Amino acid sequence: MQDFDGSDRSVSIRMTLVIDDHPLYCDALAATLTKFSDTREVQAVNSLQDGLKALAAGLVPDLVILDLRLPDVTGLGGFFKLKERLPDVPILVISAQSCDETIGALMEAGAAGFIPKDASRAEIADALHRVQDGLKYLPPGFCPQRRAQPGDVASVREISQRIADLTPQQSRIMSLICAGKPNKQIAYELSLAEATVKAHITALLRRLGVRNRTQAAVLVNSVGLDRGDPLSDAEARAVLS
Repeated sequence: MQDFDGSDRSVSIRMTLVIDDHPLYCDALAATLTKFSDTREVQAVNSLQDGLKALAAGLVPDLVILDLRLPDVTGLGGFFKLKERLPDVPILVISAQSCDETIGALMEAGAAGFIPKDASRAEIADALHRVQDGLKYLPPGFCPQRRAQPGDVASVREISQRIADLTPQQSRIMSLICAGKPNKQIAYELSLAEATVKAHITALLRRLGVRNRTQAAVLVNSVGLDRGDPLSDAEARAVLS
């Protein structure tokens, strides 16, 4: 099993790509990056698709900071897509959800570290220093006894890919299903006809390879779909302090 504390090569972080849809939090990260690392340029985008477009246009980051919860992808699928595109670039994952199983699966799959969304500026700086030194960063309180096993990672990767293949509308509906919302409420919240919601659910069940809403929710939750509340402005400002 991979040693999460083991060292790799040192990294000079000159250019950082931040993928997060919270503008104030991106500002906080940019300020922290320029103060506590070698970063001279930070490019922030608010969706995975925009991040992939920037890479396709020639952006070459030394570090990527990725939020697991984005408008177009939620959960580990976004990380796996980025890792395939940038196998040699360290990716720091940030998320409001910090269960040991999710962290373990990410680290076994090659993440450079995991930063809880409510981490202090000092903790983020520590993560940056460790990445620059070629080390991994784990948040305080992570329990190594609950790391994901290699077989679990393969399963997580497959399931996460299915989730990542959902359309944005299907992903929104899936999140509401996980929150226990009935079709009528989902239709109301998304301003859709109930028949349209049912059609989307039929399609997403087929994509996920399950028979009903309950199986879909269990499958999605098994890979740590991030349904944590978005960071508030007050919490984002705390990173700057």
